Amino acid sequence: MEHSYLIKPMLASHYPTAVYGKGIYIYDEDGKAYLDGSSGAVTASIGHAVPEIIKAMTKQAEKISFVYRSQFTTNEAEQLARTLSEIDFIKDGHYSSFFVNSGSEATETAMKIAIQHWQEQGRPTKNKVISRWTSYHGITMGALSLSGHSERRHRFVSLLDDLPTIPAPYCYRCPFNQTYPSCQLKCASDLEAAIHRIGAEHIAAFIAEPIIGAAGAVIVPPDGYYERIKEICDENEILFIADEVMTGIGRTGKTLAMEHWNVIPDIIALGKGMSAGYTPIAATLASEKVLDPILQGSKIVMSGHTYSANPQSAAVSLAVLEYIEKHNLINEAEEKGAYLLAELQKLAEHFSMIGDVRGKGLMVGVEFVSDSLSKTPFPKKLDITNSIVLAARDKGLLIYPASAGIEGGEGDAVIIAPPLTIKKEEIDQLVELFKKTITDIQKSKEVHHDEGSLT
Repeated sequence: MEHSYLIKPMLASHYPTAVYGKGIYIYDEDGKAYLDGSSGAVTASIGHAVPEIIKAMTKQAEKISFVYRSQFTTNEAEQLARTLSEIDFIKDGHYSSFFVNSGSEATETAMKIAIQHWQEQGRPTKNKVISRWTSYHGITMGALSLSGHSERRHRFVSLLDDLPTIPAPYCYRCPFNQTYPSCQLKCASDLEAAIHRIGAEHIAAFIAEPIIGAAGAVIVPPDGYYERIKEICDENEILFIADEVMTGIGRTGKTLAMEHWNVIPDIIALGKGMSAGYTPIAATLASEKVLDPILQGSKIVMSGHTYSANPQSAAVSLAVLEYIEKHNLINEAEEKGAYLLAELQKLAEHFSMIGDVRGKGLMVGVEFVSDSLSKTPFPKKLDITNSIVLAARDKGLLIYPASAGIEGGEGDAVIIAPPLTIKKEEIDQLVELFKKTITDIQKSKEVHHDEGSLT
């Protein structure tokens, strides 16, 4: 095999070469088709090689692809910011957009804007942003400091701020060993206790993923959770940041996932769904309330990247948003997602290794256990998640590996999140491929569990 100079996620592993995509399928160099059951990294929300998007990319490239944001603005970036501000759920907040290249940059920018909001009012001690354990906000140092994802933190912990403070609303594995609703939302009220310990005068903002993605395999909070979280934040003059990088732009059956609870954040981070993978772009949306002290003060947001507000990316994002609206994909995601969730939950009844199936819209998490009654995770050395992902790929199904189980310890899960354009018969095909995958893995587990490995 020819030596590769490309640093891949797993340096010693072989990866098929993607040659082209069409709709919800990706084809490799041998012509093998893969059903994109995870939209890549929960990103390719409208599928691959959509003609309307290709046309928009070409049209913009013929005009201009790059300007430096300190020298020019562009009609494309201005229109994209206007379009995002007109999302029905948040339009009364008059949100402005700071465009960046990735979700990690979007959450870091959110953190900076939140701190600057208080600095500009003469309250510099409010300079801490707190977050939850079992969370993931990005891989850059600021975003990783916010992330309560133990496996991704541990190599760099000496460089990170210790920002994760409270547990996640993980009802399947309640951190307080209680059940909803008798728990009285202790996972939410724990934020209030943390604020009292730290002191509200030191806290600028609280950040959370509306539905936890990579760190928890689609953890959906119980009803009332975010209503209480926002109430606590408002009572203590703390801004609420919603990390909608994975959930935003229709993935959960709403334009923004926070719509499910009718809780409007002060700052919003968007990413993946903004361009559906056709170009790198993300955004931090700050409400008029948040930006006003900065406009009255320094008049500059202390953040910036070379490719911020790139007109090529802005034009592509506009085309993607238009495509989603034109084809009513957000409502379809809600309907198709309900069907996908029900079909996967039916599978769980026939496989003892499936502990929980949860989700909203076309974002579903499947958590695996060695014992469904005790919810005991598999030993980490069995590497169940990777075995399932690779077995599914061999069968022509792409799914996304996720963490779940015991924070910092054992646990296995995957995310199933196909493009919003998937058809019902393609969902059936996805479920059948997943069923065949789990059948093989469970059979292998039963045969080789005592040996301590899977084959």
